[in-house]
Amino acid sequence: QVQLVESGGGLVQPGGSLRLSCSASGNVFSINVMGWYRQAPGKQRELVAVITSGGSTNYADSVKGRFTISRDNAKNTVSLQMSSLKPEDTAVYYCNARITLRNGLRRDYWGQGTQVTVSS
Repeated sequence: QVQLVESGGGLVQPGGSLRLSCSASGNVFSINVMGWYRQAPGKQRELVAVITSGGSTNYADSVKGRFTISRDNAKNTVSLQMSSLKPEDTAVYYCNARITLRNGLRRDYWGQGTQVTVSS
């Protein structure tokens, strides 16, 4: 079995910063893409940022220049540094990883979600 455990959410004022982290553990052989998605109340889940094992990144237009995604392949972790936060960034943030298991199967896994609230 595989687990993704997130940490780092919370309440922050507009213009502030937060750092989210996610760690994958369990029956992991390799991880291709890791990323962060978010879902605000009444809205669909949307991509925030993804990063490949080679370090290529892709960001939603709404977060470009404010958020930075990074990963540690040796530790199977991915982080999201969020700066200049806006109220519209308020959402539950989910970690996602495309994992190849030791038996060769590949599938997507999700974390439990962490709440980020940007408010004064």
